[in-house]
Amino acid sequence: MSRVQIAIIGGGLVGASLALALQAGARERNWKIILIEPYAPGDSYQPSYDGRASALSYGSQQIYQHLGLWEAIAPRAEAIHDIHISDRGRFAAARLNAKEEGVAALGYVVENAWLGHCLWAALDSDVIEWRCPARVEKMQALSDGYHLELDDGSTIDCDLAILADGGRSGLREQQGIHAHKTAYGQTALIANISSALPHQGMAFERFTDDGPMALLPLPDNRCVLIWTREPNEAQRLYALPNKEFIAELQACFGYRLGAIEQIGSRYMYPLSLIESSEQVRAHLAVLGNAAHSLHPVAGQGYNLSLRDSMALADCILSGPDTPGDLATLQRFQQTQQLDQELTIGFSDRVTRLFSNTQPLLAGGRNLGLLGLDLLPPAKRWFARQAMGIGVRSTLD
Repeated sequence: MSRVQIAIIGGGLVGASLALALQAGARERNWKIILIEPYAPGDSYQPSYDGRASALSYGSQQIYQHLGLWEAIAPRAEAIHDIHISDRGRFAAARLNAKEEGVAALGYVVENAWLGHCLWAALDSDVIEWRCPARVEKMQALSDGYHLELDDGSTIDCDLAILADGGRSGLREQQGIHAHKTAYGQTALIANISSALPHQGMAFERFTDDGPMALLPLPDNRCVLIWTREPNEAQRLYALPNKEFIAELQACFGYRLGAIEQIGSRYMYPLSLIESSEQVRAHLAVLGNAAHSLHPVAGQGYNLSLRDSMALADCILSGPDTPGDLATLQRFQQTQQLDQELTIGFSDRVTRLFSNTQPLLAGGRNLGLLGLDLLPPAKRWFARQAMGIGVRSTLD
């Protein structure tokens, strides 16, 4: 049996980002951090047409800049210079522009494999130990930490356990922490596409009576498609041959990028708003999708989780010499409460408003888009929410 100060259960993007944020402070304090991850990270980055990607807000780019990682990420990050927001079949539209907001980019789109490669390469093995591939099968609360039992028969005791496994392992429920789930009645179809015209750093948010869709720019003139439909309709689209799928996508999106020429593998995900009933206990914190999972079209989920990770790292490193103190973890939750409430509320309300087919609401959102484009204060507020700095501006 071994004992460490911090055990991060889940070595994906959220867990690895937290480990990086803790790394320098842990080195100074002679802390040992262990990352437990079921899937082995690759030793080298392998580009793929079908690689999953994440939209990093301007605020998230600033976080990685602060952590000293952005220089490594930047070569494979596609800048979002403009966001075009429209409502299918209605005249109003809004456009957010990086220059108008005084920034180089509103955000960036980065392939998850590349982001993970950069994160894992930046972790110091003298401070952070990988247990990979490995799973935690059981967690037991101790008076001074947690006892973890792994699937290889080994055990670990830790002062602080951080559950960042996406909520898939059942460990959250094993601890009696329930999740509130609100189904959107939608399924997301996700794929990478290529079009005839260059995207020029333009992201598209398009709302239709059948559900919202987004196209986000990727390197090599690819785009990430996120197309939400009613589950049976999503299943029908998923099963179509490429040519027929492209034809339906083209009819829904239009020709702003010219003809859609290629589509990669398609993936389907049922969509729900999921919020954990607890995020902290003594010696335990819940992070990432295990704490809250948002609708993907608004692009807020990972960015919120990254801000949570930085706030948690700050609180841990400014707390007692032994991590896991309940007051410290409660301070983290209080620090992030407003950000979480506003971001989740913003994402949820935008999704519901622009998925509603009632004529009065449809007309109202059309006027809302028109007003958003004509009223600078409203447009700036919306832009700052999308950029992940809305709460900071509220508190400044």
